[in-house]
Amino acid sequence: MTSLTVSGRVAQVLSSYLSDVFGVMGNGNVYFLDAAEKLGLRFSPVRHEGAAIAAADAYYRTSGRLAAGTTTYGPGYTNALTALAEAVQAQIPVVLVTGDAPSSGARPQDVDQAAIAAGLGAATFTVTRDAVGAITQQAVEYALTRRTAVVIAIPYDLAALEAADEELPAPSAPKVTDDVDGGLGQVARLLAGAKRPLILAGRGAHLAGAGPELRELADRLGALTAGTALALNLLQGEGYLGVAGGFGTDTAAGLMGEADVVLVAGASLSPFTLRFGHLLGPNSTVIQIDTALQPTNPRVDTFVSADVKSAAGRLLRILDGPALPDASHGQAWRTEARKRLTEGPGHQAGSAETPDGRLDPRSLASALDAVLPERRTVVQDGGHFIGWAPMYWHIPRPQDLVMVGTAFQSIGLGLASAVGAARAVEDGRTLVLASGDGGFLMGLSDLESLIGAARSAVVVIYNDAAYGAEIHQYGSQGLTEKPMLIPEVDFSGIARALGAESAIIRSLADLSALQGWIDAGAKGTFVADCRITSSVRAPWLNEWMKAKQDAKAAVAV
Repeated sequence: MTSLTVSGRVAQVLSSYLSDVFGVMGNGNVYFLDAAEKLGLRFSPVRHEGAAIAAADAYYRTSGRLAAGTTTYGPGYTNALTALAEAVQAQIPVVLVTGDAPSSGARPQDVDQAAIAAGLGAATFTVTRDAVGAITQQAVEYALTRRTAVVIAIPYDLAALEAADEELPAPSAPKVTDDVDGGLGQVARLLAGAKRPLILAGRGAHLAGAGPELRELADRLGALTAGTALALNLLQGEGYLGVAGGFGTDTAAGLMGEADVVLVAGASLSPFTLRFGHLLGPNSTVIQIDTALQPTNPRVDTFVSADVKSAAGRLLRILDGPALPDASHGQAWRTEARKRLTEGPGHQAGSAETPDGRLDPRSLASALDAVLPERRTVVQDGGHFIGWAPMYWHIPRPQDLVMVGTAFQSIGLGLASAVGAARAVEDGRTLVLASGDGGFLMGLSDLESLIGAARSAVVVIYNDAAYGAEIHQYGSQGLTEKPMLIPEVDFSGIARALGAESAIIRSLADLSALQGWIDAGAKGTFVADCRITSSVRAPWLNEWMKAKQDAKAAVAV
């Protein structure tokens, strides 16, 4: 085996699992980056260490392939913590390669990085000269099997030393939980007897590749289908109701509430998905199939721990058997649903005029959908604007909507995530980032990173000169709005200074500048600084605020 340094062996093992590394160089990871370059790993530089992990996270969400972020020790490491916490909370496999205190003992400036990571829920694997390859492999396998973020720490005094020779096993194939017989007979009987069946898919169904089986199962039952925002359009077809939760229409939610049997496939049933308890009818029988070991919500009546794809295939075989009667009772409900969806109200179109003369974000979102390239992958930062894309834009596949910050309730990771998604997009799609002005300012240093990484990217900034969610939640209660306001920034001018094309969008007619850029080939990065009103409150936020008020009133009683 060729002699390698400790840092080189880490890079060598990682090269068996991944092709892309994102990061900021420092003296704690300079030897690792040198080795990664020599091994042919593609390094995408970012300008803030938090972007290293956010980009690697979004790369996985877009492509399903592992990526690594890398930082130096100390302040480089602590700068990455918010993105690391988001990856842990969202159950995204990602690897952070970082420098660490010397193996001989901490220096005055060192912090206990392993303890910090543990507090976020991330495991740390500190390499040694004798077992650097085995430890690195163990870390990656841990990340992949547990769907989480891990830290590979390289002590400063070992980074450039020669590593011991090791014989490592080949990377293992991912294991699939497959308890498909447990309880599925009863599930099949419940579904076969349903008159108004509904299949609700989540990100777990998407990751399992269960879309074809679940769509076939829905057609067999005559079931209506829906998805969480992270499984958007996975079950698109006849009977598809769209998004379950605050981004869906009231018409679709009304139909979901009438279901007598609901099969929840790979969805955790968060309060947002369930419209804070109001989505499903009180008499609905709720079945959950998930790789979790137990139900993730008390609303579940029947639970099966299994891989969703395997379980759906098994259910199809059971329904084909002679033991069950005809299972297509839902066809009449499908026919009724199509009529009601056509005739019922959809999302509000928005207004041509607002009290402050700025753009209505709803009409802007509709106009953008008509302008943006059809082949698109959308990255969303967190903020009040977060619903406009899944509500108003065509987003072809679940992997084409990357919603960052929702798990950890953060903002400011959008630009960094767009860098990773841009590197993952390989089929000519245009990367579209949707951000608010507050979150965009937080991550502004990585606009330059995106411009350098993207073949084709559009940045849409919903610029209301404020932290919009706070304006609606707390300004509406009479709290001072002064800390919630942001002096209006000319993002278009900043973008041009960094090498992007751009325009300020004050009217829908101003979108002609974006249209011209697209017609010219959509090459590079275009920043649309959209000046929107803060007078329009998103319906999902209305729902959330009402739920908080109801909970507060219940406690008072």
